[in-house]
Amino acid sequence: MATLIVSELSTNAVTHTASGKPTGTFHVALALSAQVVAISVTDDGGQPGKPHPIEPDQEATHGRGLSIVMALANHLGITGDEHGRTVTAELLTPAAAACTPEGEAR
Repeated sequence: MATLIVSELSTNAVTHTASGKPTGTFHVALALSAQVVAISVTDDGGQPGKPHPIEPDQEATHGRGLSIVMALANHLGITGDEHGRTVTAELLTPAAAACTPEGEAR
């Protein structure tokens, strides 16, 4: 799951922000604890407003990345603005998921 989240968030950074320009950059950070794996992608910004999932046509070949991340992650956080944004997806570790009341873990 973590690999897919990194791929989707990185693709979004390059596709939808200034990170996709020839001089653009984006950064991936991982934070690990006994309970959580946090995956953060920080982009160069470029668009006002927070990212949000869309409902693409059934035959569309793109437009599902953020929805996929939201379905996989236990928590999704978005900070920043049009000058740079960080999207963080958190996954519970197997040990933490075992301690979570039924119905709360994904």
